[in-house]
Amino acid sequence: MRIGITCYPSHGGSGVVATELGKLLAEKGHDIHFITYDMPFRLGRFHQNIRYHGVEAHRYAVFKYPPYDLALASRMAQVAKEYQLDLLHVHYAVPHAIAAVLAKQMVGDHLKVVTTLHGTDITVLGEDPSLRDVICFGIKHSDAVTAVSDDLARQTRELFCVNTDCVNKEIERIYNFVDLRVYYPRGVEHLREQYSDTGEKLLLHISNFRPVKRPLDVIAVFHRIASEIPARLLLVGEGPEMPKVIQQVQELGLEEKVVFLGKQDEVAQLISLADLLLLPSEKESFGLVALEAMACGVPTIASTAGGIPEVVTHGQTGFLAQVGAIEEMAQYALMLLRDETMYQAFSEAGLDRVKQEFCGLKIAGQYEALYQRLLSR
Repeated sequence: MRIGITCYPSHGGSGVVATELGKLLAEKGHDIHFITYDMPFRLGRFHQNIRYHGVEAHRYAVFKYPPYDLALASRMAQVAKEYQLDLLHVHYAVPHAIAAVLAKQMVGDHLKVVTTLHGTDITVLGEDPSLRDVICFGIKHSDAVTAVSDDLARQTRELFCVNTDCVNKEIERIYNFVDLRVYYPRGVEHLREQYSDTGEKLLLHISNFRPVKRPLDVIAVFHRIASEIPARLLLVGEGPEMPKVIQQVQELGLEEKVVFLGKQDEVAQLISLADLLLLPSEKESFGLVALEAMACGVPTIASTAGGIPEVVTHGQTGFLAQVGAIEEMAQYALMLLRDETMYQAFSEAGLDRVKQEFCGLKIAGQYEALYQRLLSR
């Protein structure tokens, strides 16, 4: 098959999943064309079945802002015609689904459009009245719509498919995934001394440090843990809440125990260093970082928000608590960190769950089956 893929190429779960899916499909012999405004950061080395097509939105005097959505639709149509694409698989509803639908109208109905919803395009943008109709339009006119969790599919139906003409639109759940050749338990004990002293437990948080990720809860949970056992916290990422996080760390006297690592392109090795992942998010449509941690044998302490319970099995691969339940999360973490037998059981259960449910080849096969169903109609 000849497949065009559009995503946000920067750091973020949707871009990571879209890029990794394209790479897996290319390995299986499909021709993959990434159509984005920048090279996806996870694209990596050259592959003969992958091409990148840049999108440029030029400035014109009559436009206050460069018309990126129109430039994207035009580029999609151009690539579809030149390379005779079978379908466009777009990740994120706006503007990608709208641009793909417009490109299809320019090229012809033989070009199919698959839209994958990842979360904030529904749970955040969907709350904006000025965007609701356009998101609904993208869902309605896509040939197939997928969501990365059952919870996100449910929210989408409730927000966009009730009392509208897309009420009968099927939304298929296809989970996110990890490439087990990249995410696996690595022997990195020799690196721990760079971040912690002997006997200290290492906790980890990775996010874009926005309020919805509740990074201040991360610090509060860690403070309670560190008051009872020797521990350090690694923070990976950047975002608008970081100044508040730094202030909180200083106020609690944790400067020597919290390590700020900033943005990191490759996190598999860092995850393997950790003993626990902390993910107390207020909203989380899937929780990709929890899946990546499980694949590295690292249990997660998380909230029950969104799709996280579909990834982390409470009492087996990690522990879950209500959003904001700082004391409960801290006690769960201490329980695991103090009980080596329990910890090992959780680690092994997580590895098994990833292999059974979230293996990259399995999920890529589900997308392939979806594509083939569309093209055979």
